[in-house]
Amino acid sequence: YDSYQNYALQTRLKIPLIYGIDAVHGNNNVKGAVIFPQNIGMGCTWDPALVQKAAEVTAEEVVGTGINWTFSPCIAVARDIRWGRTYESFGETPEIQQIMSQAEVLGYQGTDLSNPTSILACAKHYVGDGGTTGGIDQGNTQCDEATLRAIHLPGYNSAIKADVGSIMVSYSSWNGEKISANKYLLTDVLKGELGFKGFLVSDWGALYQLKGDFKMQIATAINAGIDMVMVPTDYKGFISSLISDVNDSSVSINRINDAVKRILTIKLEKGLFDHPLTNRAYTAQIGSAAHREVARDCVRKSLVLLKNANNILPLKKNLSKIFVAGNNANDLGNQCGGWTISWQGSSGNITTGTTILQAINSAVSSSTQVIFSQNGTGGEGADVAIVVIGETPYAEGTGDRTDLSISNVDYQTLVNVKNSNVPTVVILISGRPMIINNILSLSNAIVAAWLPGTEGEGVTDVIWGDYNPVGKLTQSWPKSMNQIPINYGDQNYDPLFTYKYGLTYEHRL
Repeated sequence: YDSYQNYALQTRLKIPLIYGIDAVHGNNNVKGAVIFPQNIGMGCTWDPALVQKAAEVTAEEVVGTGINWTFSPCIAVARDIRWGRTYESFGETPEIQQIMSQAEVLGYQGTDLSNPTSILACAKHYVGDGGTTGGIDQGNTQCDEATLRAIHLPGYNSAIKADVGSIMVSYSSWNGEKISANKYLLTDVLKGELGFKGFLVSDWGALYQLKGDFKMQIATAINAGIDMVMVPTDYKGFISSLISDVNDSSVSINRINDAVKRILTIKLEKGLFDHPLTNRAYTAQIGSAAHREVARDCVRKSLVLLKNANNILPLKKNLSKIFVAGNNANDLGNQCGGWTISWQGSSGNITTGTTILQAINSAVSSSTQVIFSQNGTGGEGADVAIVVIGETPYAEGTGDRTDLSISNVDYQTLVNVKNSNVPTVVILISGRPMIINNILSLSNAIVAAWLPGTEGEGVTDVIWGDYNPVGKLTQSWPKSMNQIPINYGDQNYDPLFTYKYGLTYEHRL
């Protein structure tokens, strides 16, 4: 970062760079940084103060690397869980987006962007990206303007009220027109009606999806209201083409001046002209114990208890033998999901943290025997089985699904455990609700743990009753794929588990 910045400071006007990164659940690109639960889990906390605190921690860990801008919060309203970015959304209603968007913006930016631990927030992806037909990433949101405003716009209202300094424009379309080309939504509504004073940035390479040649694509995007453009492969061509657009009046100099003013204003408010380089006093805070404790609390409060037959939970710490099974029991990468160290994420020991199996070993008494079998065989004689199953990492595009059923491998693992005749607790690691009808009868308790991140002990804190489960669903849980899309307020609304459903240990079933 400092190397890039030093080059910028050698230019004629010495205008510093503003450097953005996808720090979307912690500073998730940096090995050793604290990884928070993905947004779907954070939404289920229904705790905006905690979300704000998590964003403050993230900001400090981003500052420690010199970077000063995060492409977060994602305030997409995920209306179809087949969408591979569902976990980046707080939930399916404008209600939860309004609550959490303001909190997260305040956590990143604070009340003064020039504060050394503040970073610029970026609300995304404006607008309607979670409402595409079939949940197809970068697809087409088909609805009238009243519906667009009622469902997909309120989160941006809240972010703007919190003085969000930047907003990212969606790849997606609204009724067949790319949002990146929609001057009405970008300039008239966002900058005019809603009074957004920051700058609009395009998504990565979104320009190339517009009509015409490169020169025309640039003119269309800039005239629509985009102020800064991500052109990952041809910045020199972008500069020369934009100059040509201005010279032939395809883009007015007033539009250029407006964009430049918006960007420079944010750079000035951030204090980049006075303090352009990394403040290394914060680098040592990356991955600190204090930061991990905040993430652990987020995990505790994000868990949703879906089933607890015969009050099997919470478990006693002095059980003689605990049997642990499942592909996700001892896999930190699977716990974290996509956008962790790499874009799509990956399985395995990808960073610093505690797996659920490691957390179980730490939670029990010294006299308790913990046995792990990934495929679920060999559980005979245990007091209880804890089976950790679900999804493996993915991000946009590759995460789109037409079938959200439990995998055959996970199902067979549960059958193997069932054959041992042991009471069974299922912990589901996933970026969205899954179709779980076939495992309901194989489990005594089911906990939706979402993608909890690096602090696995937050899961065991609840399993052993040190903390009561308080999470409530922000996504309706379908009975079958045939019910999808299903959202709170639908006619004939009949999910397996309703919006805001979540048991506590006070429930007696």
